[in-house]
Amino acid sequence: MLLTVSAATFFGVLLVVMLRLRAVSAGGAVVAALFGFYLASTGVAPAVNQALADVFRSLPGLH
Repeated sequence: MLLTVSAATFFGVLLVVMLRLRAVSAGGAVVAALFGFYLASTGVAPAVNQALADVFRSLPGLH
């Protein structure tokens, strides 16, 4: 559960930064959010969660 909250916070902040830098439009942000919402309800969601967990676990080991 903690990883889900951390990942959601991280990607939320990243999306806000992208919107402020005009790297993505508001419409693009809505489409990305809806894509993530619907992706979470598919069968691929556990694989995506596991991949993100692996990436976040490996980050502290990088120097």
